[in-house]
Amino acid sequence: MGVFDKVKKLLNKTESKQSGADTVENIGQKSDIDKKISDNTSEKQTIKSGIEKTKSSFFGKIARTVAGKSKVDESDLDEIEEILITSDIGIDTTLKIIDKLEQRVAKDKYINVSELNNLLKEEISFLMQDYIQKEINTTSPYVIMVVGVNGVGKTTTIGKLANYFKNQNKKVVLGAADTFRAAAVDQLVLWSERVGVEIIKQDMGSDPASVAFDTIQSAKSNNADIVIIDTAGRLHNNVNLMRELSKIRNVMGKVIKDAPHDVMLVLDASTGQNAIEQAKQFTQATKVDSIALTKLDGTAKGGVVIGISDQFQIPVKYIGVGEGVDDLHKFNKKEFIDSLFS
Repeated sequence: MGVFDKVKKLLNKTESKQSGADTVENIGQKSDIDKKISDNTSEKQTIKSGIEKTKSSFFGKIARTVAGKSKVDESDLDEIEEILITSDIGIDTTLKIIDKLEQRVAKDKYINVSELNNLLKEEISFLMQDYIQKEINTTSPYVIMVVGVNGVGKTTTIGKLANYFKNQNKKVVLGAADTFRAAAVDQLVLWSERVGVEIIKQDMGSDPASVAFDTIQSAKSNNADIVIIDTAGRLHNNVNLMRELSKIRNVMGKVIKDAPHDVMLVLDASTGQNAIEQAKQFTQATKVDSIALTKLDGTAKGGVVIGISDQFQIPVKYIGVGEGVDDLHKFNKKEFIDSLFS
């Protein structure tokens, strides 16, 4: 065997080994990518099935209205308006959507059925607020203050939220500042044990602001990443609510600058227009940064997502579409709208 043959053989062996190593590495990378794709697909499917009742009610009615028609004219818009209102989108938001459709019909005298869907899709997307993710500060805990009336799934949402962050390897501390209701504290303790996160609580009737203060102090000294504070779900009137929430906010801000970083309002999608009324009351009492909408899978009133986001200019951040601990999902506007129209 000549010198060149020996060199060629040696190079072939080296390439073969390198190729094998690359293949193993690529397989590992591919496996991670496949898992991410699988997780994303699974989540999309969960959201899609979660809003199936809303889709059937909302777009099923519209489909029946335009069934067999090649075009939609002014006479059909009244019926579409009624469908939007009865889908709990809300009167104000419905009128904005209908106004856009009327402008198009006035211009072209009619629109075809596919154009109707595209116009609805575009207008709903335009009206809904996008959530801009704030970066979680690594030097101090990111503080979430959760507000909402009793019975909307507030405590459950806090538990699922704690689980969500823990799965991202964040250290989470809960604060049981709803000291007016024994059940609220007990439920939050159960969730903390279930998820495996720390909870700070005091005796029934304690000052909620004191609980919030202790929680943030503890989280700060123990280098926690996330603090989630529960608050009272029912006070006697709006003035009391405003006073109590303001007091808690002020105490938080003394311990950590700009805390709370996110005031999250929890609403029950199945209550429809009542959810919009609750949003009105809480936005009058305190600044609200985001919304978590629960029980979306069990209702045909999911159109309330669109109305709330538009009327209050507050983005929906999370949606609950099941009873499981993992059934709280980041709300994706595009996926939500695509699922409604798919």
